[in-house]
Order: sequence, then structure tokens, then C-alpha cells
Amino acid sequence: MTFQTYSFFVLSIVMIYFGRFGNSLILAQLQNDIDQLKADFNSSHSDVADGGPIFTEKLLKWTERNEKRIILSQIVSVYLKMLEKTDKSKPHVRHISEELYTLKNDLQDDSKKVEDIMYLEKLQMSDLKIQRKAVNELFFVLQKLVETSTSLKRKRSQSQWRCKC
Repeated sequence: MTFQTYSFFVLSIVMIYFGRFGNSLILAQLQNDIDQLKADFNSSHSDVADGGPIFTEKLLKWTERNEKRIILSQIVSVYLKMLEKTDKSKPHVRHISEELYTLKNDLQDDSKKVEDIMYLEKLQMSDLKIQRKAVNELFFVLQKLVETSTSLKRKRSQSQWRCKC
């Protein structure tokens, strides 16, 4: 499968996932716009397949609905950054951008969750003050972990109990 096929696949998943395109007519128009964008980027070039897909494998690893919203919010942002540098006078570029901006607005809360993850990644755990704060919060964090773990185990055991396959 080529990059352009992957791109359309990812965009279709994003847009259908959020109920944005129940109408196949709109999706067909978007396919046409993406085909024009593929031509703009010369995405049939042989190097497109090198290294495999960039989004679809990541998307398949995230299974829960809330998880998918987080990764999809980032994928939409990446597409928007890419399209910012393209010729916006072209109607197909404007149309795709508008649809992606609409989706980005729907995903605003999920983008904030990514910011939280990035904040944690940047914490200077060698700082004594941060270490003290972290130790003070440790019991609360462990308590949440236990609650989450217990809840997941309960859901699994309940689903096994219900299904007498």
C-alpha cells in the first residue's frame, strides 16, 4: 500500500470516527480533494513506500476510544501543519484544511491531554523540590493506579462471566 492510500485511510478513519462524514457524498468529495493533493505532492513517487507507514501503525496500537482520540488529535495537528505550508489558493487544499480544523476543534480536550504527557516528560526529576512534591503525591497516584487496575480486572471478569461461549 502506498503513502497516498495510507493518508486517505487515516483521514477517513479520523473523519468517520468522529461522525463527521455520515454522508458518502461528502466523503467522495474529500476523496477527490485528496487525489488532487496527492498530485500536488507527487505522492506516487517510489520513495513514498520507504520505511513503511507513518500514521496507520501508530493508530492501530491505540485501542480504547479515549486513547484513539488522543492519537487522532495529534495526527490531525500534523496534517494541519503540513497543509499550512501548501498553496491555500487551491480549493481542494482549503476544503481539506477546513474539515481538519473542524475535527481539531472537536478534539481540543484530547490535545490538552497530550500537553499533560509532554509536561510530565519534561519534569526535572533531579530537582529536589520536584522530588519532594512527587513523594507527597505518591500515595494518591498509587491509589488511582490500584483503582484503575481493580476496575479493569472487574470488567474482564464480568465479561468472561457473561460470555458462556
